[in-house]
Amino acid sequence: MSDDTHPIQALDTGQSQAELEQLLADHRQHLKALPETAPAADRARVRLDIAEALLGLGRNAEAWDEARAVFDTFIDNELWQEAVEACDILYRCDQPESILALGNGTWLAVTYPIAPATSVAMLHHIVDETPERSDGGAVAAAAAHYLADLRTEGREHESLTFLTAQILGRVAERHRDIKDPEMINVWMEALQLNDPGEFLPRLGKVLEVIVNDNWWYDRDALRARLPVN
Repeated sequence: MSDDTHPIQALDTGQSQAELEQLLADHRQHLKALPETAPAADRARVRLDIAEALLGLGRNAEAWDEARAVFDTFIDNELWQEAVEACDILYRCDQPESILALGNGTWLAVTYPIAPATSVAMLHHIVDETPERSDGGAVAAAAAHYLADLRTEGREHESLTFLTAQILGRVAERHRDIKDPEMINVWMEALQLNDPGEFLPRLGKVLEVIVNDNWWYDRDALRARLPVN
């Protein structure tokens, strides 16, 4: 998967069963053709492609096994984009631990400057998973809008912030039945959704609840290696 590929759109949903089967066969052949000396990260990337193809075929349990098996390799090699893409696939596999994948992946997506569209996709999943009247969805939507504004420029900034503004509007409507743009601004001020110093720690608490101490990596160790430290 390339860094500029939106994880949710990596496969053409219009592809036929036969096309997806061929894609899966191609990826498996690619994996088989890799030399024994190939870096573990290279093998992991191909296995992630295999997982995506399996998911497209509705073979969710197999897709889970492939993506989960390579997640640690991405973490060990500090391949944050690929790690989050793996979590996105794992979440969409709809398995018992898929919600844990969402929480783990979203923490990485916010912490590291990966492809902004991927971060927004993960936060959008959080919005979808939170109760309509809870503040959790509002916090996730605010974080998505903030990251889209912070990490993009030019046309990407225009298109992605347009999307995240729509997400915010939808959350405001479901949260407090607010539709008027001016009232959305008032709502954001009331919930402190314009202040990352306020909403990012609250997002962290949302993720803590989702993951429930089932972190797949040592967050303290990762934090210690961040440039700010």
